[in-house]
Amino acid sequence: MTDSSDVIILGGGVIGLACAHYLLQAGRQVRVIEQGKVGCGSSHGNCGTLTPSHATPLAAPGMIGEALRWMFKPDAPFYVRPRWDPALARWLLAFSRRCNFDDWRRTGEAKARVLRRSRALIEALVREQQLDCEFSASGLLYVFRSHEAMAKASEEVPMLARLGVRAETWDGRRLASEEPALLPGMAGALHFPGDARLRPDRYVAELARIVRSQGGVIEERCRVVGFEREGDRVSAVHTERGPRHARDIVFALGAWSPTVGRQLGLRLPIQPGKGYSITYTRPAQAPNRPLVLKERSVCVTTWRDGFRLGSTMEFSGYNSCLNPTRLRALVRGAREYLHTPEGPEHVEDWYGWRPMTIDDLPFIGTAPGMRNLMLATGHGMMGVGMSAVTGHLVADLLCQRDPIIDPALCAPGRML
Repeated sequence: MTDSSDVIILGGGVIGLACAHYLLQAGRQVRVIEQGKVGCGSSHGNCGTLTPSHATPLAAPGMIGEALRWMFKPDAPFYVRPRWDPALARWLLAFSRRCNFDDWRRTGEAKARVLRRSRALIEALVREQQLDCEFSASGLLYVFRSHEAMAKASEEVPMLARLGVRAETWDGRRLASEEPALLPGMAGALHFPGDARLRPDRYVAELARIVRSQGGVIEERCRVVGFEREGDRVSAVHTERGPRHARDIVFALGAWSPTVGRQLGLRLPIQPGKGYSITYTRPAQAPNRPLVLKERSVCVTTWRDGFRLGSTMEFSGYNSCLNPTRLRALVRGAREYLHTPEGPEHVEDWYGWRPMTIDDLPFIGTAPGMRNLMLATGHGMMGVGMSAVTGHLVADLLCQRDPIIDPALCAPGRML
């Protein structure tokens, strides 16, 4: 194995592997460097939903007041652990400034374009490359126990329609007929027929398979320890196995981006947003499509042999504790909606850090001041859903092709 490559991709999660695939298809030679096993971070334990329905950003009008009310509730859907953390304080201040209608609308428009394009690309990728990842164009349901909560959420439906995201309103009777796994008495649901699902760990494994089959090299358990710069270029990536050189470098390190980026003088406004999930074997009575149990902010996904409860957003730095309070909140929330909220066998409790940006959009583009460093990070909760469009856009930019989406939507210069 030589230490020189055409393109080095730092990070072997869903984003890095998608970048590798599209670059290989464009004729570039690629080496992926991953500090653990491919897909060992947030690519592993998320709920695997592809959701243009989630176009509206986290920074929404009223979010600050809601977050303050949740501050001292350790099981709240959005939780900030009280502590001294200047970087988090700066991030939260910038986030709070975006909790207004104009920024919310503009960001929603941009996010919808990215999610919708990527949703179509992923379906095409699965079909063309015959990826065995349980992809299903199933749609997704926002399920409500209360009519008041449903009415409030329905206020976003006209805006989503303008963004090309279609929603159908289901009353309690139709919901009970379509989803008998739900307890009786639900108020209704919003059905998003354009959403889809897949099994994320298998999707990542399949991406790794096709990258290798196309001649890409994946170095696992290879940690980056430093960099060398020559003017406006990164001339070497130092790893535990020695230096690696490349014409271009793609920075796809997810939640680790701020810590590694500091070695290059990058100040990336990204915070690790901790999410949790619990995986079971599939119960006999399981939902037919992914559900978001809205009042409890719990996502439910079913696969052929699996069943997962997930979600929550916790800002606690790189705290590696698997918090049982937040895991119990997932089960407790599911019990309010489902006949069978847990599967017959418990498979895994999991947490992962999502790379959260202030405006809910990733950084995709050349890093300021570094001619051969391409950023592909900051995808928040949408890494799987934005994976294909990110990989395609990175290949477009590095190969100087017409970009698949407007690069300005995710350009690093908007924040850096």
